[in-house]
Amino acid sequence: MAIPVLCAGCGSRFTVSDKFAGKTGPCPKCKKPIVIPASAVQAVTIHEPEPVTAAGPAGHASTIPFRRVETPIPGVAWAGIGGGVVVAMLAAWLTGFVFRPGTPPEWLLLTAALLLAVPCVLGGYVAVRERELEPHRGRALWLRAVVCAAVYAGLWAVKGMLPAEATAEMWQWIYLGPLFVLPGALAALATLDLDWGAAVAHFSFYVLFTSLLRWLAGLPPL
Repeated sequence: MAIPVLCAGCGSRFTVSDKFAGKTGPCPKCKKPIVIPASAVQAVTIHEPEPVTAAGPAGHASTIPFRRVETPIPGVAWAGIGGGVVVAMLAAWLTGFVFRPGTPPEWLLLTAALLLAVPCVLGGYVAVRERELEPHRGRALWLRAVVCAAVYAGLWAVKGMLPAEATAEMWQWIYLGPLFVLPGALAALATLDLDWGAAVAHFSFYVLFTSLLRWLAGLPPL
């Protein structure tokens, strides 16, 4: 009767003839010595649960959970975001003051929307990213931010093409809002690896901030 054997070294399973019962021989694959059970019945054994350790035994996964390591936001990053917000608000107010009683030209508004989108994307990413994941850095982060910023600014351009009467009342945004939030959140989801809730919050931050700047410049917020 064949006896099933499990190698503790490499995890290989095979059977041997019962004439080798109780003997010791090398594993055909890893050559580690194996003690052949005395019978096929003895080969099936039930072991007590192994204690929880940092490193599991050979051939077994560790039973200790992974340690959760958070990557905190440096204080200089918060300082940079706060300083950028103040500078942008001051620039918006000065722009509105220069062009009063008229309004800034469309090309200037679109350029400002694109230029502001990049730091907004970067600042929003710092604020809402998952702390337990390794953050994007360097050139990779800048490329992702530029792509996401282009989508955000493009949505402002699409909004500018809508008739004024279609966006004159706030209640109209109950229907229009999802048409802008969905592509904006998808852009953040795809470029910055955010989850859905964080992606919506990221795009909403950009919309709220740019709306505030429009108001400071003497323009309708939306």
